[in-house]
Amino acid sequence: MIDTSLLNNKHLLWRAGFGAGINQFEDLKNKDSKTLIKELFKEENFSEVNYNTPDVETIDYMSDKSPAEKKKEIQRINRDQNNELNLNFLNKMINSNEQMREKMAFFWHGHFASRVQNPKFNRQLLNIIRKNSVGNFKDLLFEVSQAPAMLNFLNNQQNKKDHPNENFAREVMELFTMGRGNYTEKDIREGARAFTGWGYDKEGVFAERKKLHDEGIKTFLGKAGNFTGTDALNIILEQKATAKFITAKIYKFFVNENIDENIVNKLSDSFYTSNYDIKKLMIDIFSSAWFYDKKNIGNRIKSPIELMVGMMRTLPMNIQNPENLIVYQKLLGQMLLYPPNVSGWPNGKSWIDSSTLMLRLQIPQIWSGLRPLEYSPREDDDIDMGMKSRENALNKSFKNPNITIDWARVEKAFNKKNCEDYLIQNQKSLDMDTVKNFSDNSVKMDVINLMSTPEFQLM
Repeated sequence: MIDTSLLNNKHLLWRAGFGAGINQFEDLKNKDSKTLIKELFKEENFSEVNYNTPDVETIDYMSDKSPAEKKKEIQRINRDQNNELNLNFLNKMINSNEQMREKMAFFWHGHFASRVQNPKFNRQLLNIIRKNSVGNFKDLLFEVSQAPAMLNFLNNQQNKKDHPNENFAREVMELFTMGRGNYTEKDIREGARAFTGWGYDKEGVFAERKKLHDEGIKTFLGKAGNFTGTDALNIILEQKATAKFITAKIYKFFVNENIDENIVNKLSDSFYTSNYDIKKLMIDIFSSAWFYDKKNIGNRIKSPIELMVGMMRTLPMNIQNPENLIVYQKLLGQMLLYPPNVSGWPNGKSWIDSSTLMLRLQIPQIWSGLRPLEYSPREDDDIDMGMKSRENALNKSFKNPNITIDWARVEKAFNKKNCEDYLIQNQKSLDMDTVKNFSDNSVKMDVINLMSTPEFQLM
């Protein structure tokens, strides 16, 4: 019978972070949840995610190239910079002591979904989200809404008086704040007028272009006035529907996809009263007895990023070709910086189909060098992320990942422990006899085989 404190602490570390790091296994039985929550929310000096790939402007040889060659070279540099951003964000999730900051940033990265090619814009938006991830939702909303990446992605650069573009206003209300059913089509039109003139300059700095702003009276969410974009966001935040929508989405992601209306209503009221204090909301969730109910443990399918990061936190590894991790993201259907659309990534069973499940189950063996990677996306397949070409990709080997795992450290961490108690959240359907049949009784093979079970896909 698994120890209750061990089960609860694992649950907390998976939901409020990306699972226990190998250095945390020893304490999982001994620490109380309050201490663990304090550690999860402990803040260090904020450090931005960046890239070191040279910018286009610094490359001298561009002047000798034709326009077509320059365009292709710029695309390559942008891709390299975005890939570096991707891997550096992934590294934060794996190694940062601020697990709650990075897990919340991962959540907001899907909530405030944008996909642009400009790596400077991507870097700026990513760091806005990371900086404010457990801060105040109002600050986060304003900074995201004024970020060039979002204004570009949702076409607000083209939103001008006499020719309003409704895309930005619609998505801000539908996806970022209030949710459908809490506003009208007229609110979208009037909101778009309020956001006219919001854009950015050549340097990628937010600008309120007053000459392009509609200064007429707008009627928006029951109020009338000469509203600006700032006014529109403030009015949106005054709506209790906004607190309810955000709270419900957070509950689905961090607790259970099946919402408990009574709990969400209480959390939502508190969130609204606190003036949208994200940290308080999350502490309220993780400190509640209901968070640790059996129905909430081991009921979520890990997203590809959660699966990969969790494995890398458990298995200390040296990766000579980290760019391969982007290949895995493409193959599994979740590439950081490339959400499928403005709604972000779907969750739950949508992560699993016959092809992705097979690869998910094989990754522990591939990373351990026991089998080759036999899947490959098309080259430069940024749009489809390998999805359409998967049937053509089978049996095409990809270069060796060159991953070296420190198995001696893993053996030490699991010494005299039941590996399944630390690696599997819900053991009800786990057949340990079958797992042992494929093992040589070593910790290494026990860990690899447990990570290769369907049960390991759940958290």
